[in-house]
Parts: sequence; C-alpha cells; structure tokens
Amino acid sequence: MALTSRISLHGPATDDPEDYFGSSLGVIFPDDVTNQHGDAEHSLLYTSPHLPQPLHIALSDPDQENDRKLFSHYLWNSSLLLAEFVEAGTLHLPLNVGLGRLKPEDFDVTGLEILELGAGTALPSIISALLGASHVAVTDYPSNIVLKMLRANVAANAKPKGSPSNTVAPLTVDGHSWGELDTPFAASNRGRFDRVFVCDCLWMPWQHVNLHKSISWFLNDSSSSRAWVVAGFHTGRTKMRDFFMEAALLDAGLELESIWERDCDGVEREWAWDRGQEDVSERKRWLAVGVLRKVRLPSSGIGG
Repeated sequence: MALTSRISLHGPATDDPEDYFGSSLGVIFPDDVTNQHGDAEHSLLYTSPHLPQPLHIALSDPDQENDRKLFSHYLWNSSLLLAEFVEAGTLHLPLNVGLGRLKPEDFDVTGLEILELGAGTALPSIISALLGASHVAVTDYPSNIVLKMLRANVAANAKPKGSPSNTVAPLTVDGHSWGELDTPFAASNRGRFDRVFVCDCLWMPWQHVNLHKSISWFLNDSSSSRAWVVAGFHTGRTKMRDFFMEAALLDAGLELESIWERDCDGVEREWAWDRGQEDVSERKRWLAVGVLRKVRLPSSGIGG
C-alpha cells in the first residue's frame, strides 16, 4: 500500500485552477509523489483500517514570515511513515522494515514515554497516544499559531473513541526550541523519555547540533531507549546527511544503531552518503530512517 493512501483532503470544493492542477499532478506525472499534504482551506483525514475512526488533522495558516519558514503547516511523508511503523509495531501487524535488521515489534510503544520534537501535525504522537503509550509530549517551535493548531489537533483526535482499546494516554503540548535546555519544560523533563520522534527536521543543517542536544537531553539512559529519526530527501541529500555524522552524534553522547532508506511504496535499500546527481522526482519518493541511542560506555569489568 502506498504511503500516502491513507490521506485525503477534507473541506470545501475549490474553483482555483492552481488547486486543480496540484491535485492532478499524480495523473499528469504518475512517477511524481506528493511529499507535503494539506493547506489552510482543507483539513486532512487520516484513515487507518486499524483505528475505529479517521483522524481529522487541521493545518495552520501562518501569517508571519518566520512561522511560514518552519513548514509545520503541512503533513509530511516522514510523519506518515513513522505513524505506520508505530501502528504496525504496537498492534503486531506484519511489516518488512529495516532491511531485515529490525522487527515490527521494535516500533512497539506500549507503556512507553514518548516525546516528539518539531511535531508539526503530531500524527505519530497522536497514534502513539491512541495505541498504548503511557504518556506523550508533543513539542514544536514556541510560536503561538503553531502551538494553537497542535493543541487543536490533539484535542480533536486524542479521545478514547478513536482508540482500538477505548483508552488514550495523557498528551501534552509545549513549545521547545532545539538546544535551549534552560527552560522550565527542558528542566522538568530531562532524561524522561523512552522514545524521541523526529520527523522531517533535518533540512536546516545549521540546527543539527541543537537537535542532537535536545535528543540527548530528553532521552533517558536506559539501554532500550531510542530516537527514531525519519527525513525525506526532497530538500536534497547534502542538506540532511550530516545529521548522521558519527563525530557530531558522539559530541552529544549519541550513536547510530541503524539507518536505511525506504520509498513511498515500502521498497528499502541501504543508506548511501552520496548517490551522485539525484532526479528531483525520484528523490522525493525516498526517506531516510535512522535509529539513535545513547552511547554505550564500555564495561569496567568490575563486579558490584
């Protein structure tokens, strides 16, 4: 099943020729994939056969240039993919993932504390809350319009009637700027989380160090804690790949456990640092999936 098959626009019909053209791109260019979804006039319906009802995802309409530059007013394919992984892992559904190096249950969030950084629409966080996580914290840049829409989406969808078990985990929304660790939110949640979600946050190379710092700060020290990082190649491989550099991760006390590439139809291949000149339409089909963990210190060999 195609990654984008669960998404549909919801809202008034339009007479705008540009909207007609945009909605027809998949017919005109069958190999082209939409990697960002929605607009301020149309909300989105996320329909899963494993949820009792569709999720209704509204999108913000930022009027400030700085807010528009965040691109959090779209749903991105990286969020769709992580939501799919969480659903399959937690509900024990069949899923071929990680080139055979991982199992679906590796993405089980049952009973876990979850944090999402740069959440945008918070789709994987909402899915986690509905499927059995113990607590979910959703964060994005502390912009009023971004946080207002996040809270609206949480309120609309994080309800027991949307859960297969008729339960929903506590879910909070807070502002957090990556790397700013002297705030009340950062101070009260240091080392709290079993999983940290990062979806399509790698397109700003100048923020990689700050993102490393936040992941390391909030991830707990358990040997089982992980950060799941999913990012599309639509902005170019060179913009996002340095996030996964070993030395940069080590500076933040992190290491890469696994990394691979997956396209919108579920085809997987090994991660490549450089694939030469990549066609824009082709690279839009692919996403990188990385699993990070805290650096494991060597054993001292001294019993205790």
